[in-house]
Amino acid sequence: MRISIPRLALVVLVATAGVSCRTATAGKVASHPPIVQPGAPGQPSRVVDAGKAADLSQVQYTGADIKFMQGMIGHHAQAIEMTELLATRTNSEDMKKLAHRIELSQVDEIKMMQRWLEVRGQQVPSLTAMHAHGATLMPGMLTPDEMEQLARAKGAEFDRVFLEGMIKHHGGALRMVEDLFAQPGAAQDSDIFAFASDVDADQRMEINRMSDMLKELLK
Repeated sequence: MRISIPRLALVVLVATAGVSCRTATAGKVASHPPIVQPGAPGQPSRVVDAGKAADLSQVQYTGADIKFMQGMIGHHAQAIEMTELLATRTNSEDMKKLAHRIELSQVDEIKMMQRWLEVRGQQVPSLTAMHAHGATLMPGMLTPDEMEQLARAKGAEFDRVFLEGMIKHHGGALRMVEDLFAQPGAAQDSDIFAFASDVDADQRMEINRMSDMLKELLK
């Protein structure tokens, strides 16, 4: 059977179109959406390739994560000791409200960190470990002499020393978060990343609040 020239051209055109469609479809299937790795607090996210993403997916937690959690327990414990002093040494209702907010958040976070370490079979430091002879203080923590100075103060003088000390204390927590995110492979565990990010945001907000209170006190 003979095929006329026009019909032959039509067959070729349809066949070519089919190949083009399959090629275009194959191209779409082969393309993948970008893989985005969240950045540290205040830092932009970044796109990583599939190989890097596969490496990150295998990360559970690192030595830096463990050290951060253990150190932050002691850091939070001292903040609670500072707020306990405030209960009997200030006449300011605003200071009492501030201390109450700090204490509630620190107690809840200590419980979370203790559970995190326990589940992973890691050592859980006691809340008084920082008082042991030769214990290393985490960044921003008050020295024994500074804690004694705070304990001796009363009234407006206590408020000033407390605010200055807690601003320093919170600043140390921010540094601990920064140091954690600077460690290769650290903070990839979702619990660690969320907690460290929350610490960064909450402590910055409280530093701003306490700085305003200190300025008002020093007028």
